[in-house]
Amino acid sequence: MAFTEKICTWYRLNKRHLPWRETKNPFFIWLSEVMLQQTRVNQGLPYYLKFTDKYPTVKHLAMAPEDEVLKLWQGLGYYTRARNLHATAKQVAFEMDGIFPDNYNELKKLKGIGDYTASAIASICYNEPQPVVDGNVYRLLARYFGVELPVNSSEGQKYFKELAITLIDAKNPGEYNQAIMEFGAVQCKPQS
Repeated sequence: MAFTEKICTWYRLNKRHLPWRETKNPFFIWLSEVMLQQTRVNQGLPYYLKFTDKYPTVKHLAMAPEDEVLKLWQGLGYYTRARNLHATAKQVAFEMDGIFPDNYNELKKLKGIGDYTASAIASICYNEPQPVVDGNVYRLLARYFGVELPVNSSEGQKYFKELAITLIDAKNPGEYNQAIMEFGAVQCKPQS
């Protein structure tokens, strides 16, 4: 059984049931990805639920005063993420009529959305085969394939991105990306 098939099979049997996995709505996927940067799921989930309750659409978030958004964000840290979140919500709501771009390249043009977040949204919402590569994925790929390149080097980052591209399930990239993120976070913990 190939790596991609193994990881997706594991995911179907073991995935945590999380609200952003029940939708293909890019607003909810984007919100979860921004919140979970530098934050574990068990810490971010209550914030996600508060935000989606108070701001059920990108337009609701865009119309909120910034101080209200920052107050709701309080405790998640890295307030630049909250400011970028609010700025992007305004851009999508007011300049794009509330419709997120439907592809990786256009998503990357939004404030605060880099390679990882654009890949997650594009694959989960639009079935675009763009691999996610973050700390959890680096760890998993390095251990599984015996790669010793440092992930904080440009050579390492390039190598792991290219490896991830060869592994992604082109037919179901959203599930594959969620599987590799989940396995990395739950099973492939950092070593001390």
